[in-house]
Parts: sequence; C-alpha cells; structure tokens
Amino acid sequence: MRLSPDELIFWQYGFIKLNATILYTWGLMLIMVVGSKIITSNLSTGLNRSHWQNFLEIIVTTILSQIEDVGLSQPHKYLDFLGTLFLFIAVASLCIIIPGYEPPTGSLSTTAALALSVFVAVPIFGIAEQGIGEYLRSYTEPTVIMLPFNIISEISRTLALAIRLFGNMMSGTMIIAILLTIMPFIFPIFMTALGLLTGMVQAYIFSILAAVYIAAATRTHKSRPETGD
Repeated sequence: MRLSPDELIFWQYGFIKLNATILYTWGLMLIMVVGSKIITSNLSTGLNRSHWQNFLEIIVTTILSQIEDVGLSQPHKYLDFLGTLFLFIAVASLCIIIPGYEPPTGSLSTTAALALSVFVAVPIFGIAEQGIGEYLRSYTEPTVIMLPFNIISEISRTLALAIRLFGNMMSGTMIIAILLTIMPFIFPIFMTALGLLTGMVQAYIFSILAAVYIAAATRTHKSRPETGD
C-alpha cells in the first residue's frame, strides 16, 4: 500500500524522477485549462445561456459570496487566486473516480506548494492594500517585541495549512485502501463517494483559511482614523 503518489515512479534517470505526483498534477492542470477554455469559449450575456455557463456562474458567484463573507470587501480582487486554490483541490478530489488515479494532494510536496503559495500571496495582497511601510510596521504591533512572534506565526500557520491538507487527504486514502483490502466488494462505491465529500470539504477549508489570512493582512492593519477632541 502506497502512502503517497510520490512512491509511484513512472520514469527515472539518475536523480531525476517522473512520479505520479508530478504527472497527475500537470494532467490535472491540463484538464482544468482545457475545461475552462471550453466552458468560456462561447459565453453569452443574454438570457439564452448554456448549462455549462449557468453552472460556471453558480460556482463563481458562490466563491465571491464566500470571499465577501470572510471580510474582503472587494472579492473580485481575490477571485483568481482563491478560486484557483479551491478548484484545484476540488478537481483533484473529484478525479478519484478515474481508475488508477491518485490525487496529488496526497503528497506533502503538493500541499506544501499550495501552502507556500498562500504564504507568498498574503504579503503581496497586504502590501498592495496597505503599502509596504504600513504592512511591515504591522509586524511590530503593538510593540517591537512582537516582531519575532509575528514572524513565527506566519511560518507556523503556513506549515499548519500544508500538514492539515496532507494529513486529511492521506488519512482518507489510507482508510479507503484498508477497507477495500478487507471487504473489496462492499466498500468501493461507498468509500469513493466519501472520498469525494472529504475532498470538497478540504478544498473549502483550505481556500477559506487562505481568505482569512489575506483578510487579516489587508484589513486589520489599517491605520486608525484620528479622533477629534
């Protein structure tokens, strides 16, 4: 039983390896790019719209609503990043219905890359909203003594994002593999459906946490307005 798609190697030359994580990640991105191109190739602004366009608009509207509920007043600014995070993890989980496929989110390297993207995006959005001086000053609030603790907080929550997603996805895969080994004729359909549900939940949690971190960087560190006497 494999604990990670990293262990499934398709090609190797010296230290260069092409494993399932790399192959399935690029395959997943190709599916998303081609799918989005097909869905958006014939968009309509009138009343007569395709089922695919209606479905796409429902997804986009829902994501925008969730971003705004977190506290980001201009959700369209963050739609590209947060929406892509959610859809990547969600589609990675949905593709488990494909025989032989293993979600790349079951690899720590993939979840670490996703968490690292959040780690980089948070200061980018924060600086864009507050300015570099105001954003960097937030690390020394309320006193300069808090600087190392705030830096540790940034790093630790990034690690927590990666490990949380990896642990949940890997544990689900292991449970399914164990149950299928014990009772292979009863559990396949049920456990596949459970895996789909788990993947959707993890995609939602990861993207919402990313939105919360961005909201904290762009909203809570704003300068306080001066009050009159």
